[in-house]
Amino acid sequence: MPATTTSAFSGHPSLSRSPLAGWPAVFSVMLGIFVIVTTEILPIGLLTSIGADFTVSDGMAGLMMTMPGLLAALAAPLVTTATARFDRRPVLCVLMLLLALANFLAAAASGYWLVLISRVMVGITIGGFWSIGAGLAERLVEPASVGRATAVIFSAVPLGSVLGVPAGTLLGDLAGWRTAFTVMGVLTVSVLVMLVVFLPPLPPARATGLRVLGGMLRATATRVALMLTFLIVLAHFGTYTYVTPFLEQVTHAGDGLITAFLLLYGAVGILGNFLGGAWVARHPRGVLGLAAGLIAAATLLLPVLGRWEAGAVVLLVVWGIAYGAVPVASQTWFARSAPHAPEAASVLFTASFQATISLGALAGGVVLDRTSPSTLMLLGGCTAVLTVLAVAARFAGRLPAEERS
Repeated sequence: MPATTTSAFSGHPSLSRSPLAGWPAVFSVMLGIFVIVTTEILPIGLLTSIGADFTVSDGMAGLMMTMPGLLAALAAPLVTTATARFDRRPVLCVLMLLLALANFLAAAASGYWLVLISRVMVGITIGGFWSIGAGLAERLVEPASVGRATAVIFSAVPLGSVLGVPAGTLLGDLAGWRTAFTVMGVLTVSVLVMLVVFLPPLPPARATGLRVLGGMLRATATRVALMLTFLIVLAHFGTYTYVTPFLEQVTHAGDGLITAFLLLYGAVGILGNFLGGAWVARHPRGVLGLAAGLIAAATLLLPVLGRWEAGAVVLLVVWGIAYGAVPVASQTWFARSAPHAPEAASVLFTASFQATISLGALAGGVVLDRTSPSTLMLLGGCTAVLTVLAVAARFAGRLPAEERS
């Protein structure tokens, strides 16, 4: 190969002499997204502990999930377009520093309002870092390795999603919820150091403007991806955000058992991620439809079978495998709807996913405060059924096909 390959490394020829040169940067970006996703969903397993410390209801504590999603949905297009003319390296480093400060603020918060401010900071980081970082693979490695590098970066989404809750719950049980946020802050600082050391200069290229995003939104295939993402993420986060209150009040499981259940959920979720990733390229509709069907089955059956520990753990296993495949399936729908604009597709994927996380957590909290954990699970299951019906309509040819690259 030539001594320099500026197209792959955006004007940083010294890194292009070795096919392995860009991989430390790829793993740094992947770890950045991993700590972001883990920080975002960390409160799920700590919900009741944090709520008890600040004397707020479970529904009010759910605002810790609502705030980041809402801010991330706004930040994804705004931060990406506002920094379009800036080198991506310092932008990503500043966002990672903001995340570290957010974790340390939450750990030291003397009032619940400070925790919510920290969650606003988390939301800004999510929207900016995820949207920019997810599309960097082609600028960090040689063209032949772009597909593999993209898969590595996106593996952080399901890994963070399925590991964040059980890991945070375990830390919270062992040393308190403040320790969990402190550990996340230290881990975030470590990732920041890796970004500073390994990420090359990344001057702006193919800037994503509001006009590009508007054009994508006018495409029917993109709107189908938005609808499916909205339904499946609403079904999941409207219920899973409050799985700890369900296990406490309906299953009557103790803290240690809940932690074990969530760790098992995380482990099988990783399996679901790899299974979904292996099949989604050939069967994107089938993977999303199957995942939605399994989430529907798990949440609809939990009020009945979840009264017993054995029933609860079996359904959590099913649920974990199903959700592990959701982020990669959703991202694939967006990527195929706009193969000509990968960063723009990533922005819309981030914004829609995060906005629905926020809406799901908010709606779930309202329902929980007014009804019961079992009713919440039933409503979430019905929403997942709607996702299955929408995918089935696509199979029947009633919804437009996604574009192919």
